[in-house]
Amino acid sequence: MHVYLIVGAAVWGTVCGLLLPRPAYRLTVPAEQPWADGCPAGHPLAGWLGPARCRRCVPGEARYGGGYGLALAAAAASGLLAWRVGGHPELAVWLLLVPAAVLLARVDLAVFRLPDVVTLPALGLTAVLLGAAALLPRHDGEWTRALIAAAVLGLLYGVLFFVNPAGMGFGDVKLAPTLGLVLGWYGWGAVITGTFAGFLLGAAYGLVLVAARRAGRKTALPFGPFMLVGALLAVLVAA
Repeated sequence: MHVYLIVGAAVWGTVCGLLLPRPAYRLTVPAEQPWADGCPAGHPLAGWLGPARCRRCVPGEARYGGGYGLALAAAAASGLLAWRVGGHPELAVWLLLVPAAVLLARVDLAVFRLPDVVTLPALGLTAVLLGAAALLPRHDGEWTRALIAAAVLGLLYGVLFFVNPAGMGFGDVKLAPTLGLVLGWYGWGAVITGTFAGFLLGAAYGLVLVAARRAGRKTALPFGPFMLVGALLAVLVAA
């Protein structure tokens, strides 16, 4: 039964990942622009989900976004979560978060932003869905602690942004409470592990770039993907 759960979760991740290239392209824009309205050739885009192809472009230039990398990432994350979490009701919440997390990581890596149109709904839906999961049998977490952890992480990242706005984006501050909900569900150990892992991964990435002479000490780096990967690792350990 557990194998079927893992395979089903991986299929879910794959299907969702195949729908992400178009929103990833549309949200990969400068911070002052909410989203892209047209393909690189200027043809209007319709809809938000699906492959990044333009029907009006010539066949050789129709694809304007990424390929299957997003589907692979979403499938891997979903399968790993199903493997560790098992049949507990919170797994459904984590699987719903996977496409949003992959999308946010992709956009942040490209243009150093975490769009409100993804981060804010993710926060509200996660809080509500975890509250519903806490009412179901076999849940393996605590909703009240998750809410407190969300407030704590939001405050922590807010302070870091206030102290050093050049080193911490405000999108990271808005993402932090959602990760606090996820990690706090499992306990304060998971909160500490996930937060520390995010900073450690970000620092390691920065050091590698500096060593390769592709970045300097003051080069801006996207931190959202490392926050997300750190949270994923902590859930895999704590679940």
